[in-house]
Amino acid sequence: MAKLSTDELLDAFKEMTLLELSDFVKLFEDTFDVKAAAPVAVAAVAGPGAAVEEVEEQDEFEVILESAGEKKIQVIKEIRALTSLGLKEAKDLVDGAPKSVFDGKVNKEQAEKAKAALEAAGAGVTVK
Repeated sequence: MAKLSTDELLDAFKEMTLLELSDFVKLFEDTFDVKAAAPVAVAAVAGPGAAVEEVEEQDEFEVILESAGEKKIQVIKEIRALTSLGLKEAKDLVDGAPKSVFDGKVNKEQAEKAKAALEAAGAGVTVK
């Protein structure tokens, strides 16, 4: 298969309908296991110049308790202080490590606060 130049690809995209282009983007995402951001795709199609890829800052984080460390009781207390979990649920979370501390994702400030508190109590924590 012959390799197409950037200009040839842009010409091919210009000839496509929006539905065809949408199907292409979905197939591209599935094939290469990526997610195309709308502003980047519009910039690439709109002009023949080099597309500048914008890096989106992550705004949701997952706090994962990797291990309880030496001070398990202190870690359980911190889990209870950070979440609305009861004593049994907090103990089960600590015993079941590695586990996510929160139900879902949290903002950067809350993730950093939780990580600092849990590490101060002796726990091993990662933020994703």
